[in-house]
Amino acid sequence: MSDNNFWQKIKKPILALAPMAGFSDSAFRQIAASYGADVVYSEMASVTALYYNKKPTLELLKFDKKKEKNYVVQLFGSNPEHFAAAAKIITKEIRPQGIDINFGCPVGKVLRQGAGAELMANLAGAQAVIKAVCDHTDLPVSIKIRTKSGNVGALEFLKSISNLPVAAVMIHGRTLKQGFVGEVDYHLIKEARKYFSGIILANGGVNDLASAQKMLKESKADGLGLARGALGRPWLFSEIKKNKTINLDIKDIAKIILRQAKLEEKLKGREAMIELRKHLCWYVQGISGATAYRSQLVKVNNYLDVKKIFKF
Repeated sequence: MSDNNFWQKIKKPILALAPMAGFSDSAFRQIAASYGADVVYSEMASVTALYYNKKPTLELLKFDKKKEKNYVVQLFGSNPEHFAAAAKIITKEIRPQGIDINFGCPVGKVLRQGAGAELMANLAGAQAVIKAVCDHTDLPVSIKIRTKSGNVGALEFLKSISNLPVAAVMIHGRTLKQGFVGEVDYHLIKEARKYFSGIILANGGVNDLASAQKMLKESKADGLGLARGALGRPWLFSEIKKNKTINLDIKDIAKIILRQAKLEEKLKGREAMIELRKHLCWYVQGISGATAYRSQLVKVNNYLDVKKIFKF
């Protein structure tokens, strides 16, 4: 790994759009960055897919160099040989600012591959995978973990990889067993500093300004990874940066929706609208008439359909 570690150059607290399968595509990353996200992660990319047939995955990992500042590609899998090949391919053909390894995903089909949080529970396997990536890229390497997976806790995990040049760690403050619900362990994230000298980002349960402030205060992390809290609310990055709640009415929200819809259609064509439907439902959550909006938004097929719903 070279000295080109962008993580150390960002003003703290660092705010990142965490990787989310099916959500953190280029259009949403650009929107998040426009509201103040300092770092944006790709959706999880399979190292095995890159190893055997790289073209479709590389297509998904494309990014806008001007509008997606500090773009990090997140990889998942369990085979060190595949990780080594993927690191080389990503470094050469995508050239993001960094590469991240997923040790936190709780989804069954990922766990069954010995990947995600399952790999976190396998210390020898995790060591081999991180080493394979570090040895085959000059980009800074980061990781995403949970407070615990199986019998392996985050502190033990960090201790076990202290010999490797990992630049940053994002810690989801819940165990694998908890998934995405339940109490967040702020104290453990704070304790991680004793075992890790790089950048520490806290993740999990940050859905508004108050929970963001609490997470930063209690965890003493260098920043936050915002995931589902930023869905339908990308201005959360601005709220945290400005330390001020932003109240948007339906017209303001509709403008953001239309901006994202236009961008999705431009980048991916009409089929992008099917994928966008789930984003649109997040945007109207909690607003007056949400149910009526949702029933129409789940049927949109193009940008004009979205425009008609909001009568623009």
